[in-house]
Amino acid sequence: MSLTLTLDFQYKTTIEKLWAALTDSKKLAKWTLENDFKPIVGHQFTFRAQPTEFWDGIIQGEVLIVEEPTRLSYTWAGGEKHTVTWTLQDLGGGQVNLHLEQSGISNERALGGAKYGWTNWNGELEKLLAE
Repeated sequence: MSLTLTLDFQYKTTIEKLWAALTDSKKLAKWTLENDFKPIVGHQFTFRAQPTEFWDGIIQGEVLIVEEPTRLSYTWAGGEKHTVTWTLQDLGGGQVNLHLEQSGISNERALGGAKYGWTNWNGELEKLLAE
């Protein structure tokens, strides 16, 4: 059975600034992990975290979809392989909705971990967008 995490976050920003936070490697590292990400379909990249006794800290990915500035999708493999898709929607009045869908999750524990991680990281994203 495969589970899918869906989350929505609203930010007071422009869609261009939010897109840059998702696709610029240096900005992405400020709210998630060190990386060599490039928003180019087919680009293979790595997110790097501190290793633990249970995990080497490496997440491998490949960019699947780039539709600037509204949709971005990539694989996320740090044990099991998931697909992460971001959809951006300009709500007007300086508000932007960021929809996350992470599919291919194998169990409820992993789903809870992904929800916890993305929720914390999006708090960091909110701080970055306020700069």
